[in-house]
Amino acid sequence: MQQTVLSMPHGTLSILYIFHFYLFGLIAIVSALLFVTRKSPVAAALWLVNTMFCLAALYVLLDAQFIGAIQVLVYAGAIMVVFLFVIMLLNLGQGVTSDMRNLGWKLTAGLVSLAILAEIFALTKAKTAIALTLPAGFTAQQIDQTGAIAPIAGPLFHEYLLAFEVTSVLLLAAVIGAVMLGKERTGGPNAR
Repeated sequence: MQQTVLSMPHGTLSILYIFHFYLFGLIAIVSALLFVTRKSPVAAALWLVNTMFCLAALYVLLDAQFIGAIQVLVYAGAIMVVFLFVIMLLNLGQGVTSDMRNLGWKLTAGLVSLAILAEIFALTKAKTAIALTLPAGFTAQQIDQTGAIAPIAGPLFHEYLLAFEVTSVLLLAAVIGAVMLGKERTGGPNAR
């Protein structure tokens, strides 16, 4: 049975869609700012989870439901569990150590943020070359032919397999390093 994909003509979006897109975008930006400004690592990790959920909602609004589900399962679920495990293993939630949150670092971060925003606004105003744009209905046609997962899994396990595996090894090394640091702090058998 052929499934038809209903899409709005280019340039016409409902007010409800626009409202939710900007709402989740604003919540994601505010949550990300709260993430980088919290002194408690546990509170920062929870704000990061909120950012991940908002990004998943944005993916769903952009008709990328599979990527939205993977965002929740992998990043907001598994990766954040690893982060919280490392935070609690290293006992970082007990009191806040002094970090680089003085005025100089805040001004530097603000200037870098303004530069990035200026670059984003400049790129959004630029015209996209015709050779780089997809024809109308191309994505719906691809999903009808190959499904929603094949366009993501194909490049991930062919062209980017090495980067995918290196990332998994780096995460494993980070967890092992956190366990070793936790053992040294608690005065375990391998403590110096």
